[in-house]
Amino acid sequence: MKIWTIANQKGGVGKTTTTVTLGGILAQQGKRVLLIDTDPHASLSYYFGTDAEELSASVYDIFMSQSEISADAVLDCLCSTKLDSLFILPASMALATLDRQMGMQSGMGLILKKALFTVNDEFDYVLIDCPPVLGVLMVNALAACQKVVVPVQTEFLALKGLDRMIHTLEIMGRSLQKEFDTLIVPTMFDRRTNAAIQSHNKLVEDYGSRVWKGVIPVDTRFRDASQAQSPASVIYPRARGVYAYNKLLAELDG
Repeated sequence: MKIWTIANQKGGVGKTTTTVTLGGILAQQGKRVLLIDTDPHASLSYYFGTDAEELSASVYDIFMSQSEISADAVLDCLCSTKLDSLFILPASMALATLDRQMGMQSGMGLILKKALFTVNDEFDYVLIDCPPVLGVLMVNALAACQKVVVPVQTEFLALKGLDRMIHTLEIMGRSLQKEFDTLIVPTMFDRRTNAAIQSHNKLVEDYGSRVWKGVIPVDTRFRDASQAQSPASVIYPRARGVYAYNKLLAELDG
């Protein structure tokens, strides 16, 4: 089971779009895919029409169960989607209380990793959508994964947020004694604007080989797909943004 975490300490850079689109493409390829929403705002959950506040269980319940995590407990929290092999582990607003409730407890950073171990045979891929803040949720998502995908909007304020994210990965790497396999992905790229081109050049200058050689372009089809509560790859397979994500997937899975 391959586990990829999609993270950045800045909001609005394309984390959820990246999670949904990559997950959709993988599911269309016949892979069994689990998307995990660890953001209390639950954008990933709402994308698929899932209102976690109306559900009996969410990823919050897994954190609360701690040492009693079982495969059945994880599977009972899942929601289906329009794609047979694509599943959601939804978020809830209660996740916002985790740092206050148990952020200092020993072992809190490994709960998600332990939970995913129990369903290792159930899925081919797990993609974790992170909140834009460093806390117990992001720590869990990073501890559980083999790859980190960092979407970065091609504008200068977003580059500042990237500095914080890379610093976080360095600190977490020392703490977990692991080196993160990280790929920085330029998103929302508009080749018609000098600001986007200059930001992209700066990104490559500062981070070199860690930056994916492609870009995810601005594409209104992503917004249309979210309104349809379906991955863009399903309803707009020929969209230029979907084409870019197919290329990104080939890089990640190569």
